[in-house]
Amino acid sequence: MSAPAKFLFDLDFAAPVKTKADPVISPADHEAAIAAAEKRGYQKGVTAAEVQARTQAERQTAAAFDRIAAAMGIVATQLPAISTRIETDAVEVAAAIARKLAPALIAEEPFEEIGALMSACLGELVSAPHVVVRVHEDLYDLAHERLTEMARMRGFEGRLVVLGDAEIAPGDCRIEWADGGLVRDRAEIEAAIDDAVTRYIDARRDRNG
Repeated sequence: MSAPAKFLFDLDFAAPVKTKADPVISPADHEAAIAAAEKRGYQKGVTAAEVQARTQAERQTAAAFDRIAAAMGIVATQLPAISTRIETDAVEVAAAIARKLAPALIAEEPFEEIGALMSACLGELVSAPHVVVRVHEDLYDLAHERLTEMARMRGFEGRLVVLGDAEIAPGDCRIEWADGGLVRDRAEIEAAIDDAVTRYIDARRDRNG
C-alpha cells in the first residue's frame, strides 16, 4: 500500500494572529458628526412637519369649499322663494304705507287731487256748455274760488257749477257734464289697489310654489 498523503497548509499556526486596528476619530470630529446628524434629523423633522401641515391645510380648505358649495346649492334652491317673499313683503309694506299716508296727505291738502283732476278735464271740456263739480261741503268755498279761476285761465266759456255735498269724502269729487262724467272716490281706489296687490302677490307665490 502507498503511504497516506500529507495535508500541507500555508498558515503557520505558531505565528501570532494580527488583529484589525479600530478606526481612530478625534473628539472634535466626533462632535461635528453628531452635530451634523442632529441637523439632518432636525431638518427632516421640519420638512415632515411642513408637509403634514400643508396636507392638513389642503384638506381643511377642500372641506371648507365643499361646505361653501353645499351652502350655495341650498341658497340657490331657496333663492326663488326668498326673492318672492322679499318682493311680496315689499309690495305689502308699500301698500300699507300708502294707506297710512293717504289720509294725512288729503287732510293736509284736500284740494290737490280735485284740482289736478279738474285741470285734466278742462283741457277736453273747453266747448262744453256746462260742468258741475261736487265736493265735500267743507271744501265748497275753497273749491269754488280755485276752480272758477282755473276755468277762466283755461279759457272755459261754459257755465261752471260747484256744489257742496256732505256725502262726498274730503278729497273726493264728482265732475259731470252733458254727456259724461268722472268720479274720484278714494275708497274705491284703495279697494282696487288692494285687489290688484292681492292678485299680484297670490300670482307670485303660486308661481314659486
